[in-house]
Order: sequence, then C-alpha cells, then structure tokens
Amino acid sequence: MPPEPHSPFTNRKAGEAFLIDPSGGAGPGVLVLHSWWGLTPWARDFCGRLATLGYTVLAPDLFDGVQPVTEAEGEAILAESNPDELSGLVMSSAQTLRAASRNAEHPIAIVGFSMGASLGLWLSARLTQEVGAVVAFYGTQSIDFDEATATYQGHFAEDDHMVSEEDRVVTESFIRLGGRETEFHLYPGTKHWFFEGGKNFDADASSLAWDRMTAFLGATVGTDLSD
Repeated sequence: MPPEPHSPFTNRKAGEAFLIDPSGGAGPGVLVLHSWWGLTPWARDFCGRLATLGYTVLAPDLFDGVQPVTEAEGEAILAESNPDELSGLVMSSAQTLRAASRNAEHPIAIVGFSMGASLGLWLSARLTQEVGAVVAFYGTQSIDFDEATATYQGHFAEDDHMVSEEDRVVTESFIRLGGRETEFHLYPGTKHWFFEGGKNFDADASSLAWDRMTAFLGATVGTDLSD
C-alpha cells in the first residue's frame, strides 16, 4: 500500500498552489496536476506521500479553491475554465517548481490525473527541456510530441466511461511517433478515478499503480536523489 505521509515537511504556498519539500531539504521536482475534483485533501495527501520519497512537490490549484462534488459540477467548472489561463498556470507552475527544486537545471516530472493528465501531456510537448517524465492517470492527448524529451508512463482503467480504448491507443501512438518511450498499463475491472478514492477506488489497482509510478519516477527524475 502507498506509504502514509509523515512530518516534518516544509509546507509553503506558491501563489495558488501547494508546495512541499521533503524533510531533508529540496529534492527533484514533481508537479502534481489534479483532476476536476480540485486540490482536495486527497491531492494534498498524495503530494505528502511523494515528499516522503525525497521529492519537492508542487500542486497548483487549477480551480482556484473550487472542489466539485458531482461529475456534472466538475464537467461544468472545467467547461467554464479559460484554456489560456489553465495552460499559463501549469507552465508557470512548472517553472516555479524547477526553480524551487534541488537542481534548477534538472528536468521535473509531472503526475497528472484525468484533466490534469491531459494538461501534463500537453505541457511535456511545450516545455520540452523542462519536463523529463510524465505519469498520466486516465488522461489522454492527441498532439504532436516530436519535440518532447520526456519518458511516459500511463495508468488506465479497463471500464472507463471517459477514456476509450481508442483514446488510449491514439495517445500512445502519438507519443511513440515522436520517438519517446512509453510504459502504459491497463487495470482490469477498474473505472475512471480508481486511484483517487471515492466510489471507483480500487485498493489493489491503486497499490500496484503506486509501486509502478514510484519505480518510474525513481528511474527517471529520481536519479537526482543520488547526485
């Protein structure tokens, strides 16, 4: 099971964001992009878990404090969001995190969930030298990855009412056409948001995804931990 967060942390706010340093000081940077449920206590707890592993973690509040309760509310808030403001926020957050991490010259990782995964995939194709790894939970993107330098890991639900098999295949195909490595995992019997708690939470799939994610981060941006 994922480890529980523990103290001490250095907890800071960076604009409308949650920034956590590990207890030993700044580490490699991981940008966490939440789903349309907002920057919830679960999302903050997830950041804390990553910080226990030695990462400096930044999670921007993409919905400015709003935390939808139903899918309809989440969909409506996302629809009302300004795409330019969202993209600008994730870009500035990535740059802020890189400056706050242990080595400002070292690429950061992105872990995104649903909406946040799509934004993270997009960001990796824009800030090509700043993003070294992307972990996408049930989020897709059909864009050009030719200039990207990141390595990609994906976690997808088998029974997903929001992401089809075609969406997943197209995303991986675009990334591979860009010459980038992918490691995509499909979790049988799971649904969208299986990692985030709530009615779709799957404990076994979540634990396996956590192990795969942390190994992936350790093999990519986590190499800075031993620099």
